[in-house]
Amino acid sequence: TCSVAKKELDDLEQWKEDHRPGPIKLVPQRLGGKESEAQARQKQQMMLMQSKYQQKHKREEYVKAKKAAEEAEILKKKAIQREKAERLEVKKRQQEMQRREMFLEDQYYKTNELLNRLDLGLPKSDSCQIANRGPESTAWTRSHTYKQALQEDENRRLEEMKQEQWRKAELMEFKQKQEEEARTRAHQNEQRRVNNAFLDRLQNKTQPNSIYQPGYSG
Repeated sequence: TCSVAKKELDDLEQWKEDHRPGPIKLVPQRLGGKESEAQARQKQQMMLMQSKYQQKHKREEYVKAKKAAEEAEILKKKAIQREKAERLEVKKRQQEMQRREMFLEDQYYKTNELLNRLDLGLPKSDSCQIANRGPESTAWTRSHTYKQALQEDENRRLEEMKQEQWRKAELMEFKQKQEEEARTRAHQNEQRRVNNAFLDRLQNKTQPNSIYQPGYSG
């Protein structure tokens, strides 16, 4: 049994020796790409510079966008504060006008009450006295004319104050509308700038070698 096993091992070794592969013969060829090592390294350096430039450009765009957003936020806060101040000023003026109206109304009632007391102290005039127009009638006429003129003057002042308040409210609405249009235009300009910057970056990505064309200063 041992001799049989030894014979089989010898036969296997003999078979391996008989079937050993021979030497490989290949025609000499130039390996690698068409570019030389120097060209490959130069191309690699250019791609690295392009990547650094794109990253720098992205950082600059991010800083600009962040700064623009901060400035827009500051302008928005200033506009809100200005609107609050203007509203407070309008409220103060309205309160002042109301106090003035109440003062004038109080003065009118006091004057009217005084004139009524003066009228009560005058004797009643009959038809003869009215026809003769004595001193009492003349005093009553002056009192009535004075009250009528005072009432007309008060009505005129109230109407002027109402007109002034209406003009101020209209001016305030016009200013608010202008500020809103200015904020809208600023937002549109910023959005247009951001879109243009995005399109420029997209174009640079689709044409990576464009920055190395003749005439580019880096």
